[in-house]
Amino acid sequence: MRNIEERIAALEASLKQEKARKQQIEARKRAIETKRKRNEDTRRKILVGAVILGKVERGEWPETRLLEMLSQTLTRADDRALFGLGAHKE
Repeated sequence: MRNIEERIAALEASLKQEKARKQQIEARKRAIETKRKRNEDTRRKILVGAVILGKVERGEWPETRLLEMLSQTLTRADDRALFGLGAHKE
């Protein structure tokens, strides 16, 4: 009887280890997916910005319109400074 109880205990310990391993694998998968989504989002933003800036440079989109949109949206002083915008007015 003792042998069976020891075997059950060993199997339960093994099961616990396997469950922990499965949780680690799933956590890694979620982290990878989150990073992929974040990278895709960053890439989209860069591409959209490049398209808009290209249109402004070619005169297809008024620079004043871009600066107006940025002025309304950007609040951080260092972001506003990149575009030569003054202090944010609330």
